Amino acid sequence: MQVASYLSRIRFEGEATPTYATLCQLQRKHLLSVPWENLDIVRNVPLSLEIPALYDKIVTRGRGGYCFELNALFAWLLRRLGFNVTEYFARYLRGESSVPKRRHRTLRVECEGKFYLCDVGVGEPILLTPIQLRAGCVQVQNGERYKIMKDEFLGYVLTEQYKGEWRNVYSFTHEPALPEDFTAISYYCENHADSVFRTKDMVHIFTPDGRKSVFGREYKHFSAAGITGYTPATEKAYEKLLMREFGIRL
Repeated sequence: MQVASYLSRIRFEGEATPTYATLCQLQRKHLLSVPWENLDIVRNVPLSLEIPALYDKIVTRGRGGYCFELNALFAWLLRRLGFNVTEYFARYLRGESSVPKRRHRTLRVECEGKFYLCDVGVGEPILLTPIQLRAGCVQVQNGERYKIMKDEFLGYVLTEQYKGEWRNVYSFTHEPALPEDFTAISYYCENHADSVFRTKDMVHIFTPDGRKSVFGREYKHFSAAGITGYTPATEKAYEKLLMREFGIRL
């Protein structure tokens, strides 16, 4: 496994030193290059969270993955580049009416004397660059407003301003997670009948001015010019769409 090949996969440019500027570029480039996708889960292809298997899937074969895969390999890259990384087991709260089980993997990265929340594993609109882990401070990215809040039960909560109101994205406590902690819940997400990841194809990737997504077979492109999209008529057309728009070859 080569760091250089991973950096090439995400189109990273420049010297990969453990600085805040590098960290921002790494996260942004990753989100613009590697899709979030659940295609193996829907097709009953067993996942592996072992780093060599993730490297083969994401770097060598040019695929994507979901949070347990993407943030695991991103953490490996950051550590190889000299960053201090702590992994957290989070509760994904966006769209939930009650407190859900922990089923999200996210990262805290120490850099230049500060701590940042880093994440390349969310299949919805999310931070393009790291956010400082400083409670109560509004932080603005691309016109979007985010804030870390503290809750007695949930711990730290990433919130976003949506239609004039603050809503929760996900939460985590400061208990470090081990790679083994994610195995059981990833198995649940892959195999349980109630898992949202098994319902239909979902693919998401950021673009410089928006994002592209697939839900079921419906493709949408969100950009500054508006929303366009269509639904491929055949399986072959769908496979061509995945390759053309997301670089995914099934």
